[in-house]
Amino acid sequence: MKLLLIEDELWLLNNLQSQLEQAGFIVDTAPDGEQAAYLINEYKYDLIVLDLGLPKKPGLVLLEEIRESKNATPVLILTARNSWQERVEGLKKGADDYLGKPFHFEELLARIEVLLKRPRTRVDDILQVGSFTLDLNTRELTTDNAVHKLTKTEFGLARLMMSEPNKVFAKDTLLQQVTDQNYDRESNVIEVYISKLRQYFGKSSIETLRGQGYRLVAPKSKGDTE
Repeated sequence: MKLLLIEDELWLLNNLQSQLEQAGFIVDTAPDGEQAAYLINEYKYDLIVLDLGLPKKPGLVLLEEIRESKNATPVLILTARNSWQERVEGLKKGADDYLGKPFHFEELLARIEVLLKRPRTRVDDILQVGSFTLDLNTRELTTDNAVHKLTKTEFGLARLMMSEPNKVFAKDTLLQQVTDQNYDRESNVIEVYISKLRQYFGKSSIETLRGQGYRLVAPKSKGDTE
């Protein structure tokens, strides 16, 4: 699972990132609202941990922008214990849960796990590209011939490419989807997983554009005509 941790207190940011990674998560970080907004627009996350007291762009403003863009990623807000007004405002603007500071890491982890397990029934939890469909809850990819249960890494890449079919994704962008911000640009992990996804989608469905990256070519739906 890939998380975005947004916190301006660097000691807390670094500490939480280390603990969350030890718990098995891939964690990107942002120390201010503007960098967070950039990351949210560029990458897909399974959950966002959002501090409200951010420089450059306040947390509540960022939260409002997330929801106005129809982004349904679960958001757990962090706020000072005595700021109950902010908690209420955050929930009204679309936060899924909140945690007051100071807090124990075990409670943060428990709340994250609960949100990640929470069932969703929105229509936008199904991605469809031509004859391909991806269930965002079960991580099942349905193609013309079969249903494939994807691994976490396969799912992350498939979801990104199916969100914007025909868009060319640079290797760095795809690599960032399955690793943290300190990824190794020389790694061949993307080539390995692209090869695996081609077994599901079909070899011709994912194109390699030399020097540019990869793209998923949207197939025709069964009911489409020439």
